[in-house]
Amino acid sequence: MEILTFFSGPSNLTWQDYAVLLFLLLFMILVGVYCGREEKSTADFFLGERKIPWWAACLSFVATEISAVTLISVPAIAYMENWEYAQFFIGSFLARIVIAFLFIPAFYRYNCTSIYEFLGHRFGPETQIAGSILFFITRLLASGVRLMVACLAVSVLIGWPIMPTILLFSVICILYIAWGGIKAVVWTNVVQALTFTIAGVVAIVFLLSKIDGGAAAVMALAGDAGKLKIFDWGPSLGAVGWPAFLKSLFTDPNLLVLATLNGFFGSMAAFGTDQETMQRLLTVETRRESQKTMLLTPIGSLLVMLIFLSIGACLYAFYVQHPGMPLPDKLDKIFPHFIGQTMPPLMRGLMLAAIVLASIDSPLSSLTSSFVTDIYRPVIFNSGSERHYLFISRVCVVVFGIILALIAYFFSHLEKFLWLAFKIGGVTYGSLLGVFLLGLLTQRRCNRLNVVAMGLAALGMLGLLILSEKQILPLGWTWLLLLGTFLTFTTGWIFGKKAELGAASSR
Repeated sequence: MEILTFFSGPSNLTWQDYAVLLFLLLFMILVGVYCGREEKSTADFFLGERKIPWWAACLSFVATEISAVTLISVPAIAYMENWEYAQFFIGSFLARIVIAFLFIPAFYRYNCTSIYEFLGHRFGPETQIAGSILFFITRLLASGVRLMVACLAVSVLIGWPIMPTILLFSVICILYIAWGGIKAVVWTNVVQALTFTIAGVVAIVFLLSKIDGGAAAVMALAGDAGKLKIFDWGPSLGAVGWPAFLKSLFTDPNLLVLATLNGFFGSMAAFGTDQETMQRLLTVETRRESQKTMLLTPIGSLLVMLIFLSIGACLYAFYVQHPGMPLPDKLDKIFPHFIGQTMPPLMRGLMLAAIVLASIDSPLSSLTSSFVTDIYRPVIFNSGSERHYLFISRVCVVVFGIILALIAYFFSHLEKFLWLAFKIGGVTYGSLLGVFLLGLLTQRRCNRLNVVAMGLAALGMLGLLILSEKQILPLGWTWLLLLGTFLTFTTGWIFGKKAELGAASSR
């Protein structure tokens, strides 16, 4: 399998490496169990009674945003190409400002436990349930990929079959989340964020010690090769003509305009309409603290991005100065290859622990909070005690953990599925973002119409994705989110106005 060979570089682990990995894993679990003790209500289980410090919520957000795939692929992109990946951060930064001043006030105004409660207050229960279902689809698929990647990494490193490895990861996540809820998730995220940030800095220091001339040599060698290029302005219209210009606009995701748009709408959808990330921002006490937390997350995210882009540039300079050193068969695994072949024990264990911990970011708390708040409590059983709902929440953590393990196991049997699974977000996120923007920016009151619009937009984007993957339609997958958002929003805007006029005339 291609993904198995992705992690095949670092195979010469020593007992020191195992000790570092085991210590950090046990420490993270103990932190989660200790900090998540004494859960008494669903408000405590899902929101930590809004008593989480803002700085911990900020680090938890960053840890949720970063995965093992990020830690491995960003250095590879910087090594093989350049720093154009950073263009997406421009739009992402702007999106966080919008979320802080548009989304968060609305969620606190309605005292939301699940952000899809806002859709229920604004439109009606049908829209709330539809939004929650789309979140379930997106989050289960994306998190199934993350879990699978982490488990394949560990299975290759220690020689375990994939199924026992998935079971081990799943049991770990189920235990500490069922025990401590969101408080356990947040504080384990803090450990994860600190671990992969420290590991990244250690990697840069080690690389610079192995490069003649240090940082100056990296700037010279990588800069002369164009590896530090950030902005892609695209082809000149006068030089290539309209056909080639439009083709690049629709197919090249690295163009500055498209990268900024994708970063803006993609981050607004991923951070503002996804319970997995927004739940962290709802655990602080006040709206102002939540806004402050969101506005500070770009600092942490930018720091991590610059660290791992710098690792890629350092790797390029290192291999230029050491041409005799073997390269991996595929350059997209250049960083784990370097870890396994060049780094000493202990440091190698730290790097591998960072990769593993970055993948143990289970969505079980957000899936459970959405299900209990949006579906079980209002629709299935609305007269239970707080003790009953807390018990159901813990049961749901176990059930969703089993489902997630099965999805990860299914993905482990497929080939070349990794990016396709992430593209699923482009299929569903547009529907979610469109209906949230409709509720936040307009006074439209349509409800069932939203369900139809969200469903049709998601199906339409799925069709476009299939056509794009089969190379029948030359359309970059980043356009799916933009088109889905536009279709959902405009459908609600146009037909919602007619629904309002019809309701007014009947009164």
